[in-house]
Amino acid sequence: MSGTNPETAILVFAKAPVAGAAKTRLIPLLGAAGAAALHVRLIERALATAGAAAPDTLALWCAPDAADAFLQSAAQQSGATLQVQLGADLGARMAHAFAATLQQTRYAICIGADCPVLTAQHLRDATDALRAGNDAVFVPAEDGGYALIGLSRTAPELMSGIAWGSATVMAQTRERLRENNLRWHELETLWDIDRPQDYLRLQQSGLMDDLPSPV
Repeated sequence: MSGTNPETAILVFAKAPVAGAAKTRLIPLLGAAGAAALHVRLIERALATAGAAAPDTLALWCAPDAADAFLQSAAQQSGATLQVQLGADLGARMAHAFAATLQQTRYAICIGADCPVLTAQHLRDATDALRAGNDAVFVPAEDGGYALIGLSRTAPELMSGIAWGSATVMAQTRERLRENNLRWHELETLWDIDRPQDYLRLQQSGLMDDLPSPV
């Protein structure tokens, strides 16, 4: 695809929405099928948000492979290429995706599917931060992680040895940024959907209709 956000690729990271393996921390609230159904909705929203930012390239980086029928259909409908995540942990998988992408474009922005309050404007602001000369840009998350990382150069050191899924991800990443003398910018802190209380917040926000009901 070719958009109005030149020299920018947006990478959407998503696992296949398999019941029992998707959004597992929400299974006690929604059941396995309900949690997987929510994951489907969140992936669709993330792809729509990414597409609305009009990047030159949109890619859906999937796990564990590219065989899932929903992910294949979602990529086709959104105009995204379908790529397979490779690496032992999230950091290695992101580092691989950034390395492959930055060989072909100047800026790369990676998001997950867990932050429905992320907008196309956040993505455009992230690109602007990279164009301004920053090596990296982030949207921190309230839980201590981040909902977006953008790079203008490969920086695997930012993704190695991080306690993924913990409340210290962003703090550890800031330490790596300082240690490597990288220039970075942070956009506003947002919230994402991981725990039952996050889901209740999503219900109350009115951001999405027809959400799965608690069991």
